[in-house]
Amino acid sequence: MALLEVSDLTKNFGGLTAVSHLDFHIDEGDILGMIGPNGAGKTTVFNLITGIYPPNSGEIRFNGGSLLGLKPHSITERGIARTFQTIRVFPNLTVMENVMAGRHCRTRAGLMGAIVRPQSQQQEEVSILQEVERHLRFMHLWPYRDELAKNLPYGDQRRLEIARALATDPRLLILDEPAAGLNEQEGRQLMDLIGQIRTSGITIFLIEHDMKVVMGVSDRIVVLDNGEKIAAGTPAEVQTNPRVIEAYLGREE
Repeated sequence: MALLEVSDLTKNFGGLTAVSHLDFHIDEGDILGMIGPNGAGKTTVFNLITGIYPPNSGEIRFNGGSLLGLKPHSITERGIARTFQTIRVFPNLTVMENVMAGRHCRTRAGLMGAIVRPQSQQQEEVSILQEVERHLRFMHLWPYRDELAKNLPYGDQRRLEIARALATDPRLLILDEPAAGLNEQEGRQLMDLIGQIRTSGITIFLIEHDMKVVMGVSDRIVVLDNGEKIAAGTPAEVQTNPRVIEAYLGREE
């Protein structure tokens, strides 16, 4: 069953077409990778799906319902979480507070509840802390829970951003170059974590330049070049596709 369906999606920035008539889908439980040269339009696709940009035309459907016109926080509430190509943690909050912020979309207490603190509010706070601990342990960050996010090494900040996204209880997790800046060992650990996240029941859509990572974890891959889909298939099929090879390496005259 398709969890996410993108149909005839187009996005223009003035005279530049960043995404052109794009079609693809992600089946529930799958890992879909998206690759392409720099400037191919990959991150623009993520921004369209998560409501940062409105498309010029086309349709985006998630779990059977349209996402067009929804704000990013509404899309998060429907079950789509993402990370960013450039890390966006809250640097002056602790590791625990960063993940608690991700839990906000699943809480109900308002201003009066924070003042009066009824039993329901207290129970909700306990539930938040339990969920935060679960995600931090899963991402191997629990020992650093009281550390300021800005003091974490780069690889740990990457994992913190994923933990915060997981705290929103997503059905679809979108990862924008999660292996960027990681060394080889951290890349292998990331591949293991992505597999564990999928095993937990979360569908994954990722952009990645590290071919070892994207080919190693993806069930299917979509390839973009100049905003257009030029290939789609299994990792083995994509690696031998002449149009993909040409897009990355050029063509002999």
